[in-house]
Amino acid sequence: MGDRNNPKKTRRRVGKAITPLNEKLKNVEWGKYKYDKLFKLCVVKNKLTKLDLEIDGKTPVYSSDSSNNGVIGFTHKVADFLISEDNPIYIVFGDHTISFNIATESFCVMDNVKVLAVNSKLTINELLYIIASWKKSIPNKGYARHWSLAQKVLFHLPTKNGKIDFDFIESFVSEIENEQILKLENYLSDIGLWDSHLTEQEKAALEGFDNLRFKDFNITEVFEVKNTGNILSRDIISNSGETPYLCASAENNGVSSYISYDVNYIDKGDCVFIGGKTFVVSYQEKDFFSNDSHNLVLYLKEKEKKNKFNQLFFVSCINKSLAHKYSWGYSISNRKIQGDKVSLPIKDNKLDYETMKTVISAIHKLVIKDVVLYVEKKKKELNKLT
Repeated sequence: MGDRNNPKKTRRRVGKAITPLNEKLKNVEWGKYKYDKLFKLCVVKNKLTKLDLEIDGKTPVYSSDSSNNGVIGFTHKVADFLISEDNPIYIVFGDHTISFNIATESFCVMDNVKVLAVNSKLTINELLYIIASWKKSIPNKGYARHWSLAQKVLFHLPTKNGKIDFDFIESFVSEIENEQILKLENYLSDIGLWDSHLTEQEKAALEGFDNLRFKDFNITEVFEVKNTGNILSRDIISNSGETPYLCASAENNGVSSYISYDVNYIDKGDCVFIGGKTFVVSYQEKDFFSNDSHNLVLYLKEKEKKNKFNQLFFVSCINKSLAHKYSWGYSISNRKIQGDKVSLPIKDNKLDYETMKTVISAIHKLVIKDVVLYVEKKKKELNKLT
């Protein structure tokens, strides 16, 4: 598979990489490319809203969200972008989040995304490499729009005889995938997560979930609410330390970097974190720095009941109870949340902490089970290639 562009060849210093592959990269010729050599910008005629989402919808709807591969929900509407033999893959770019999501099913989109058709038939591995290189070249301006920058930047790709070296890209990504699968396998084994069998209590909790009684609680009845600290991205040195630096993105649990900074600005972890402008809700286990004082932290008042699993349950309930209300155009605040309610499970008219913990523990095991099956599947696929 070749390329129609004859880029200027350059030698680029290689940063940190997986050791066995580092030597390969040192001998690569690099070319500089713009997006339009590989992709075509599509016209977006219809922009759906959350009102178009249906619980039993069939057509995936993409947003600028970086979680769940960008799929925010499903709709009954006819897909605007059709997967076909001529267009087997699309790329959905999140304007605010710099997310790149690969679409392999016909779909619709919401606002704040760009849809890109692939000019030639590329494999998923080739696209993953190209996207990673392109994304790395785009300056991160926080929650500002980024397409105006993305369409102009030059990004590096390996070349051979003046054309993109797709064979190298495919081989390189496959080797990375193989190493990461082995690491994941070892990690699961080391921490004892291969055993994903549910206890009788966990089975009962899942089976009885639909029969749980829920009650609306004032947020301030359950949590102590505070605004976070405020450290602007221009004032930090990325990857300068070990303390998480949080933004309002859903990507990577809100962690944009790990930094070293004045400890007086640290917020205590083991809490629910809400991105003030985006209403991204997450559980933060460790102490952290925050990029914006509009962000909120919620600390459980009954401290003796606090654990990771029931706090993850709180995250889900808060998101379910309030996500319809807040958005970028109408952001949450400490003042507004004072009047908000969250629906939580109860037993004997009190918060049912034990059930919350058990349900999430069971879900945790079910997810890990899928990971274990994924590792085993990928190992078989990779073994066929070797």
